[in-house]
Amino acid sequence: MEEIDFILDSTEESMIGSIAHLEKEFLNIRAGKASPQMLGSVFVDYYGSQTPLSQVSNVNVPDARTITIQPYEKSMLHTIEKAIMIANLGFNPMNNGENIIINVPALTEERRRDLVKQAKAEAEDAKIGIRNARKDANTEIKKLEKEGASEDICKSAEDDVQKLTDAFIKKVDEHLATKEAEIMKV
Repeated sequence: MEEIDFILDSTEESMIGSIAHLEKEFLNIRAGKASPQMLGSVFVDYYGSQTPLSQVSNVNVPDARTITIQPYEKSMLHTIEKAIMIANLGFNPMNNGENIIINVPALTEERRRDLVKQAKAEAEDAKIGIRNARKDANTEIKKLEKEGASEDICKSAEDDVQKLTDAFIKKVDEHLATKEAEIMKV
């Protein structure tokens, strides 16, 4: 039945979206080494509108422990510095009049554990998204069954939805295990 194929496709699409969101969130969880993605959540007040940091400056990583930010306009130095502080990423930006330098501190054992907790929370959010997609799909399938679709076809479709759910939950667990290993590696 076309409707069931459509339900399965849209459910899979939704689950893929949950995984993509998880991967994006994992980029923001740093694992000791400096990277421009660490500042991905920083938005700067640029002439009245909230603009991503990467659109108002050059963000570079000269070495594993340093991030440099060179604004396109010198007048933005203090605004960028303030935005980094507001983002509450645990960084202490230093302004030298030309650019902003951030020294990325080495992670302590306690900080690593906190980051693992944060990663687990993001993974759980992704699983919730996947389960919600399953619930929506099963609701749609039940609706089709009430409208007269074959019980066997609907039961088979529910099994397919569950298989999709299991596969995507497994992917989330694999991503989490990889991220956890990356965080805990000294």
